[in-house]
Amino acid sequence: AWNCLLRGYAHVRDAGALREFFARMPARDSVSWNTVIAWCVVNGEHEEAVAVFREMLASNECQPDRVTLVSVISAIAYLGALAQGLWAHAYVCRKEIEVDEKLSSALINMYSKCGFIEGSVYVFENSCALRSVDTWNAMLAGFTASGCSERALDLFARMESSGFMPNKITFNSLLNACSHGGFVEEGIGYFERMTNSYSIEPDIAHYGCMVDLFCRAGLFEKAEEMIQMMPMEPDAAVWKALVGACRTYNNFELGKKAGHRLIEAAPNDHAGYVLLSNIYALDGNWKGVHKVRKLMLDCGVQKVPGSSSIELDGVIHEFISGDKSHSRKRDVYEMLSEICQQLKIAGYAPDTSQVLLDIDDEDVKESSLALHSEKLALAFGLISTAPGTPIRIVKNLRVCGDCHNAIKLLSKIYGRCIIVRDANRFHRFREGSCSCGDY
Repeated sequence: AWNCLLRGYAHVRDAGALREFFARMPARDSVSWNTVIAWCVVNGEHEEAVAVFREMLASNECQPDRVTLVSVISAIAYLGALAQGLWAHAYVCRKEIEVDEKLSSALINMYSKCGFIEGSVYVFENSCALRSVDTWNAMLAGFTASGCSERALDLFARMESSGFMPNKITFNSLLNACSHGGFVEEGIGYFERMTNSYSIEPDIAHYGCMVDLFCRAGLFEKAEEMIQMMPMEPDAAVWKALVGACRTYNNFELGKKAGHRLIEAAPNDHAGYVLLSNIYALDGNWKGVHKVRKLMLDCGVQKVPGSSSIELDGVIHEFISGDKSHSRKRDVYEMLSEICQQLKIAGYAPDTSQVLLDIDDEDVKESSLALHSEKLALAFGLISTAPGTPIRIVKNLRVCGDCHNAIKLLSKIYGRCIIVRDANRFHRFREGSCSCGDY
């Protein structure tokens, strides 16, 4: 009865009542703990989910089961906390918890989202008897997000030869892999095979992948044709792909049109206003910039600040642009100064076009770029980890072009593998190059 009431509080999403009732329960079993942990994950409180799991272990009231671990590992995946993920996997092995399809998929997803794709491969290759379509899809998604497009296509061939029937999620990952890898012809082929070979009707996500595929390749006519042939109204993701490509290829007129359509499709999403404002700024149309920003202000939409996090000894350290709140801020900014000096010695010139403000002073623009959250997180990583060890950073937004180019060079200067997970994909920087191939 107590667990039924607890689930009732979880269902109505009353956080205060849920936690108060949970604390007052006279006896709590794994169902009780699982309900609270799952509630935290569903409601985006991922750090709290991990904290509740630790409290569960310390309480000795009951042992975590597969359901517990699936939720906790999902939370860790979101956080990109590899050290915690390794510990959770070791716990599964140490306690001999049976790894079923769901737990296997959760582990694959966790390792890929922590930037350790070989960990995903290890789990996948050791789950032969437990594989389902979900397991294959998790591995496909991992390869795709990690920039391993060719490995994703090879894995799909293995999936077909193993007799598994792909579904819509499978083709979504495949088309994304083609888009990120620049495999235009292959993407067209898979899109056709969906219907012709597997009788799967493409949904809005598949059409969005195709638009992104053409946009990244600069094939704007084909992208517009795909939008026109869609049997449904284009969503924000479709317009966002088009606007982003227009910015990359300086196709300002089309970018402005697509930007306004993006705002119409998602009027409460800050990204549309920012992207359209960026298009106007790159075109030197500051009147247009101010008009878009006024519209954003009038609609009550606020820009989400860029933040980057890095895990050290199981603790997650978060930085925002220009952050001076960290306990080691003096060391971080000294390292940041060294980074800027090393880049200057190497002949690096900051890409001030990324500073989309009406500022004439180049020094001010360069200073603004130096304070981006991913650079602060990287500086902290360099002073906090041993030379030669990988640095993993998670950013809530897409990494900017200047930071991308700077981190490429810094990976060579400092001899580090630097893995950045942004809102769109992984960037693995090593020896002056990135896994995305600048595509």
